[in-house]
Amino acid sequence: MFNPEFPPYLSLTERIWHYALRLLCALILLFLLLPILVIVPLSFNQGSMLLYPIDAFSMRWYTALFQSDEWARATTNSFIVAPAATVLATVLGTLAAAGLHRVQFRGKGLLMSILISPMIVPLVVTGLGIYLFFAPYGLVNSYIGLILALAAIGAPFVVTTVSATLQGFDPNLLRASYSLGAGPVRTFFRVTLPIIAPGVIAGALFAFATAFDEIVITLFLAGPEQVTLPRQMFTGIRENISPIIAAVATILILFSTALLLVLEWLRGRAAAKMTQATPGGQAA
Repeated sequence: MFNPEFPPYLSLTERIWHYALRLLCALILLFLLLPILVIVPLSFNQGSMLLYPIDAFSMRWYTALFQSDEWARATTNSFIVAPAATVLATVLGTLAAAGLHRVQFRGKGLLMSILISPMIVPLVVTGLGIYLFFAPYGLVNSYIGLILALAAIGAPFVVTTVSATLQGFDPNLLRASYSLGAGPVRTFFRVTLPIIAPGVIAGALFAFATAFDEIVITLFLAGPEQVTLPRQMFTGIRENISPIIAAVATILILFSTALLLVLEWLRGRAAAKMTQATPGGQAA
């Protein structure tokens, strides 16, 4: 009797290859995740060395993390800089994507390439260029300069996600809104934005993750008062490897996992909204 998972015409070799391919994918996934997951048990190590085997488990390093003034200041800075950069990147990226989607002109591809170039150019080059540009204006060692720089590298993620969402946008909805007397601004906020909202939020999450985790730009632009969480981790690794870093890394792993789950949920919402916005379509 054939396995209901396979069509009856598949040969034994094809079925073996099916399971072998699944096993290979699982091994590759394990290879990618293991270096990340191996740090989690070490954060509960009672000893002061990041070594296996673990003698005893303890919340010692989490307690030290939440009682440390340096780590508290770095965390506060990260949650000041990253949200501010995310808001700026989301606004600029959404407007850029919407504008590029509505018009056709020679050089549009070149302009799009320039807008997303921070995703491609090495961060060392970007950081050095931003430093040289900001230095004469006194934006180095300041929150404003750091926010502007992180917004610049986060905006391309918003542009790409919103542009992808707009690919399935029905322009007849805009014509209908204009025919009913709504202006461009009202049409954008009442018609366009609700439909592309999942793409905008997904881009904002990517921009937030980029700004929150960025270290190279921060090393170029941040002063002693603007130390962020990644820079504090870098300093801890360079000077003295403390298990507190393992505790911070574990928290960031959980935080990143939550962001990925939200992004996956938003992807499904975006597909459903685009289906609803299509004439005759039904929600998924």
